[in-house]
Amino acid sequence: MDVIYDLIGYYSENFSYVWREFYRHFLISAYGVLFAAIIGIPVGIFIARRGRLAAWVISFTNIIQTIPALAMLAVLMLVMGLGTNTVVFSLFLYSLLPIIRNTQTGINNLDNALLESGKAMGMTKTQILWMVELPLAISVIMGGIRTALVIAIGITAIGTFVGAGGLGDIIVRGTNATNGASVILAGAIPTALMAILADIIMGWLEKLLSPVKTKKKVLS
Repeated sequence: MDVIYDLIGYYSENFSYVWREFYRHFLISAYGVLFAAIIGIPVGIFIARRGRLAAWVISFTNIIQTIPALAMLAVLMLVMGLGTNTVVFSLFLYSLLPIIRNTQTGINNLDNALLESGKAMGMTKTQILWMVELPLAISVIMGGIRTALVIAIGITAIGTFVGAGGLGDIIVRGTNATNGASVILAGAIPTALMAILADIIMGWLEKLLSPVKTKKKVLS
């Protein structure tokens, strides 16, 4: 119970600081995933049409995923130095796999009859992409972005070791303090809540953008 009282006391005394780090933590995570989406979605579309190249790209992004986050940050720090940019770039690299893979899967799993219908209507390849393929695959693509964002929020917490700030700063302060369990929780709880909320919101968007809608029958 003492930990809970200490936690409440910490929040009451440092609410503005926790909120500032919460906001910074989210922005770092969001920027990393956003840049990965800007690159990953076009790459996923491109490799969906080139099977041999797809295997190489997916293998490369798989290799990135096997690198421990601390090791990745340490290597990037040697090149980019300390700061937020190092963490954002590492999140960009880690987010590529789910976004590229889901984009490729979403495009490849489309019904060929729908694509043929678009061609029969005289659509160009660009029109088919924007008016048929992407609208039908968008929910699968959003699933990849959803996964990437949740992973990014967790990785951002260790960005404190390269001076990026965020909720990881609070957690590290707790580990360095005597009886710092409440301080650790003060950083860990908002991090977990952020990941849960991000998953719920992105899941809602994924269902909202899904081309398959389930209509409720109204009983007369």
